Amino acid sequence: MPGARPATVRTRVEIPLRFPDGYSVLADAVTFVDLADGAEHVALLLGDPEATEVPLVRMHSECLTGDVFGSARCDCGPQLREAVERIAGVGGVLVYLRQEGRGIGLYNKLDAYALQDQGQDTYEANRSLGFPDDVRDYTAAAQILAALGFTQVDLLTNNPDKVTQLRDLGVAVRTTVPTGVFATETNLRYLNAKVEHTGHTIAVVTPVD
Repeated sequence: MPGARPATVRTRVEIPLRFPDGYSVLADAVTFVDLADGAEHVALLLGDPEATEVPLVRMHSECLTGDVFGSARCDCGPQLREAVERIAGVGGVLVYLRQEGRGIGLYNKLDAYALQDQGQDTYEANRSLGFPDDVRDYTAAAQILAALGFTQVDLLTNNPDKVTQLRDLGVAVRTTVPTGVFATETNLRYLNAKVEHTGHTIAVVTPVD
């Protein structure tokens, strides 16, 4: 890929995953050397990705509040849980990227939450803090896929920017597979903002109690 040296596998180890709802699956966790941004991204190989013609891939950006603490201000935790099971069912890779808050970091994300409490949406809050709408760059993800030997993928996402960036980086995206819609009273404004600002393909509905 342009401007990036090839990454190589550093360590590969099996990890049994278990989620709060009881779902469990075995994953091969893979770490890498020479990723473009120097961050500690990790790939979770689920199912048997080498046995499928084209692996199902999700690039999931780290969300401490949603992934770990179950925050209902976003849909990250449910998307992560859904992705692991769907990928394990057909064979593929979850690329877990250390890009908290669309790349602005944890503290800035929490600062953005405070601005959202004052009426701004998630993108307006980023701009108020001096950041673009989305800082994320997927060069490292493309390096990871190349290091694993995957040049063509089916991408599990609602975000068209992920598709564009991967293709520009030399990864063939055969098809886009939408994620579920995990709308709650507390994240509905956030989901609508993603549709309005960045063209996410989310059919947002008002949650039913």
